[in-house]
Amino acid sequence: MILIDNFAQVIAQIKTERGISQDEIIDALKQALASACKKILKRDFNYIVTIDHNTGESHIYKQLDVVESVEDPDLEMTLEDAKKEVSSSEVGQPIQIEITPDNFGRIAALTAKQVIVQRIREAEKNSIYEEFQDKIGTILLGTIQRIEAENYLVNLGRTEAILFKREQIPEERFHVKDKIRVFIPEMQKTSRGTQIVISRSHPGFLGKLLEQEIPEIQDNIIEIKSISREPGQRAKVAVTSNNPSIGAVGTCVGHMGGRIQGIIKELNYEKIDVLEWDENPRKFISNALKPAKVSNVIVLNSDQKMAAVVVPNDQLSLAIGKRGVNVRLTVKLTGWKLDIYSEEEYEKKRDHIQDETQTSFVDRVLQDSKDLSETNDNEVAGEPTEHSNDATEEIKVSDLAKSLNMKTAELMEKASELGIEIKSNRAKLAPETVNQITHALSEG
Repeated sequence: MILIDNFAQVIAQIKTERGISQDEIIDALKQALASACKKILKRDFNYIVTIDHNTGESHIYKQLDVVESVEDPDLEMTLEDAKKEVSSSEVGQPIQIEITPDNFGRIAALTAKQVIVQRIREAEKNSIYEEFQDKIGTILLGTIQRIEAENYLVNLGRTEAILFKREQIPEERFHVKDKIRVFIPEMQKTSRGTQIVISRSHPGFLGKLLEQEIPEIQDNIIEIKSISREPGQRAKVAVTSNNPSIGAVGTCVGHMGGRIQGIIKELNYEKIDVLEWDENPRKFISNALKPAKVSNVIVLNSDQKMAAVVVPNDQLSLAIGKRGVNVRLTVKLTGWKLDIYSEEEYEKKRDHIQDETQTSFVDRVLQDSKDLSETNDNEVAGEPTEHSNDATEEIKVSDLAKSLNMKTAELMEKASELGIEIKSNRAKLAPETVNQITHALSEG
């Protein structure tokens, strides 16, 4: 018999300090005692260890199979010999014979200690992995433990993680013992143990900061649709409101920017553009390019999400942004590949850009006029508007002029030269008439 002193107290202490369950600790002890016994006896028995959970009293047995003819004496025993140990033994049934050493000795005790420590470490790593697995996608408060080159070792409580340079906000500096907030985008379970990835540059970090600071996001009144960031420079956040009486952008920014300022400070004064998300990609792209003004958005390929954006000549540099940051963030935010043109460039390349469009010009004008029009306040529910799919495919003169970047009067004059009479700017043109006009203009 082996008696472990203060067994219950030791188990309770390890359980509290390491967060390891009692069953895991006892399994580690059983493995340790079996390894130590094998070290003493130098035999490859099938070792069975029992431990009393209350007293810590332990016994070690060798388990043997009862057979008629023995081939491996370490694993088998004849029925005759088995009956000497256990009178009820039968062939085919295993028996257990106690082999608990009287004195483990220093080497055996050291072996047991090494196995216990190793198993406890493994159990602790698994426990930490399970605990932090539930914290993926959340923000934790950590303490700078050590600075290694340009990386920070951050204490997260039961474990530590490295904030690598690539996960930091540029120009941001911390000191030992500083408290910092970090985002956990993922966990990695490697051969060396659990690796917790922490970040301050991840878009999710900004999303969680907004959620913490803005109750309407927590309550799902306002929804964050997408986020794009270039850490330390600029970020764009697309939001939408699930309550028509609450404005998404104004609520997030707050009075005089009060709500957003704390987040900007946390991100080392990174500029944040909060904008309205729209299910219409043309409107969404137009919103996302702010503060630049957009004249038109032409969908080139909806399947591949490709579009051309036309902006006033004096807005081109603003739309692209310093070192292209504004257009890059817009691409990340919307998921669309964009080509930006000034109105002057677009006029020169209009035919080429239109040729890339898979839909016909007539269909594109109809879609553009439908997308960009706003519903009339006096519209009767259930009745089709002038842009409804239930209406004819005729196109308003004003919509056609807008798509051609022409004034309505100029378009009417060109049509007159072709022998096409347009009575007013509210008149509607048949698709074949539209094609006749556009073909003549492209050749002229």
